[in-house]
Parts: sequence; structure tokens; C-alpha cells
Amino acid sequence: MENKNCSEIVLYFHAGSENHGCEAIVRSTQALLGVRPTLFSEDPKADAKYGVDVIADVRSAAAGAYSTLEKLQIKLSGSDKLAYELKAKHEAENYARGAVALSVGGDNYCYGDTYNWHLAGLNRSLHKRGVKTVLWGCSINPDSVTEEMKKDFSRYDLIAARESISFSFLKQYNTNTILACDPAFTLAKQELPLPQEFAAGETVGVNISPLIQKNERMEGITYENYRKMLRYILDNTQYRIALIPHVVQPGNDDREPLQKLYEEVADKSRVCVIEDGTCEQLKGYISRCALFVGARTHATIAAYSSCVPTLVIGYSTKARGIAADLFGTEENFVLPVQSLKAPGQMTEAFAWLDRHGDEVRRQLERIMPEYSRSAYAAAETVKKL
Repeated sequence: MENKNCSEIVLYFHAGSENHGCEAIVRSTQALLGVRPTLFSEDPKADAKYGVDVIADVRSAAAGAYSTLEKLQIKLSGSDKLAYELKAKHEAENYARGAVALSVGGDNYCYGDTYNWHLAGLNRSLHKRGVKTVLWGCSINPDSVTEEMKKDFSRYDLIAARESISFSFLKQYNTNTILACDPAFTLAKQELPLPQEFAAGETVGVNISPLIQKNERMEGITYENYRKMLRYILDNTQYRIALIPHVVQPGNDDREPLQKLYEEVADKSRVCVIEDGTCEQLKGYISRCALFVGARTHATIAAYSSCVPTLVIGYSTKARGIAADLFGTEENFVLPVQSLKAPGQMTEAFAWLDRHGDEVRRQLERIMPEYSRSAYAAAETVKKL
């Protein structure tokens, strides 16, 4: 491990560890870089709850208050964009001059203008302060990129795109763009004792999120597909089922739809709900599944990296791009939630994965060592900054 002062490496735009995907990026990045970084977080209490403060100097991302003049400027302009620009200016004052700052949000540029204004404001303000910026482990939706966003991308000292769709697009606007897998592919796992209903190698892991339900085009179709798939697994196979959450934030809590699914199962002798834990503990459960069906990107990354055949219930570039990089195609590996029109589609996709599970597992075992090595190479590139 390199002995560097924590102020030299900064991780920012971290939503908090109740989103275990965010936690996984922070933990794996810290391990890859071999430093104790400063972590600017939207939820330091959650980070302390899951022990992230053990590996990073966690600080609140909150900026100082606007000055009287700034409040007047915002009021007179009526501009939300100016408000985020000034907010970013204040936040940047907390960064050590000469630091290297990694934006670890992953797909934050996919969430609309307010995120884009905030990120762009930080990018500009940090450079004025002499801080080098890295867009780390990112995915971009090319269809929603504006001319202003292209200029923002060009400012980064390094962009590490986590799949080929985003890489090919971003390379056009920043020559310092590299292709490297999501750092969470290198995340360690912790294996806790299994519930009695969970048999290692004989259990299907299932994850659903409220976020994908918001992206469906027919109300209720996503949940109905999950419900029918669970019934098929219990009635037609010998598999057990583990319902596994990966985000537990208020208003975006996987446990709510998972608990509802559990309550609808008549015979619960082969079904369990996994309790919340750290991202490493959740990966420990996922890694012992025979197959995995997941909505959260980092739940599926935990499965892929453990060579567990996986069906992704996706809605974005990242799901399609990662699957295509791993298998040469997204077909049969990603079921876009927007395409759900009939309640049996997920069951059909699961049945295909079950039939081809052995060959999918062998493909993951073949590709994973070389694929995950790209994260280590990306970390070395960051160190050179």
C-alpha cells in the first residue's frame, strides 16, 4: 500500500452507503488505489453505519451558505443553474489544492439538468483551484447529451468509462478517455452464515428496485413479471429463492417490493429475504447463488464478478453496455423494463438463463480475470495524475 496523505485523493459525488452500489464503488476504489482518501458524502451517518469511515476520511459534501450577494444574484436571475454553480464554488473550497478528485457517482450524468449543472460547476471550480478531476467508472446515455455536457466532459483530466457504449461516445470529446470495468468488479466479499432456506449453489438470487418500476411503460407490469417468475421457479424447479436488497434509501428501498413478493409466497420453506448489510456481505450472499436476476447494477456486478449467470432487468446504457462487453451481445442477458408488455416475459428470459447456465458460467470464468484487470490498469493511470 502506498503511503499517501489522504488529502491527495478525493472521492466526491457519493450519495451515501445506503445505496450499496455507491458503497461498492468507494470500497473497491480505495482498495485499488491503496490510499485512505477523503470522501465527500451526501450521507456521512450512513457511511459510518456501514463502516466506510474505517477506510476513508468521510466529510459532509454540504457547502457553506450563500452570501447575501449570491442570494440576491440567484433571486434576480431566477436561475437554478447559477445556484448550482455557486454551490459548487463553495464546495470546491473544501478540496486540497493539487489533489486528484474522482467523481464516483457512475451514472450521475444520466439523471437530468440539476445533476449536470452541479457536476459541471464542480468540474470548473475544482480546476480553478488546481485540482485534477476524474470521471470514474461512468456510464452516459448518448441520446441525452447536450453541447454543454460535451464541453464539460472535455474538461476532465481523465475519464474511465465502464462499458464500450459510453467509451466510444466520450472518446470523441475527451482524448483522455479509457475503457475500464466498473471498480466494483474487484470488490471483496464477506460470507456470513446462510439462512436455512438458502442452499449454496441451489438458490436463485432475486433483486428488484423501485427505480426500475418507475421506468416501466405499463403500470404494474414489472412487479407482475417478478411475481410470475417466482411462482414458476417454485412450481417447476428445485431451486430455492433468496430475495436480496441492494439499495435501502428512504423512498428508494428495495426491501419494500421484495417484502411484498415474499408475503405473496404461500409456501415459504424455500424462500428467504436477506437482511441489509454492507456491500461486501451482500456480495457474499449473491456469490453463493446458482443464478441471479437483478435490477440494481451493482447487485448484478456482484453476481457477474462471482461468475454467477445473471439476467439483468435493466433500463439504461450501463446494463446493455456491460452485458455486451461480457458476452458480445445483450440479447438474453438484459431484459429492458421498458419492453415489458406481458407478465410472462421475465419467466421466459429466466428459463433461457437456466437452460444455458453452465455455458454462461464458463464464459464468465474465462473472461473475468482479464476483464477485471482493466480496473487495476485504470487505478495506475489515476496514480500517474
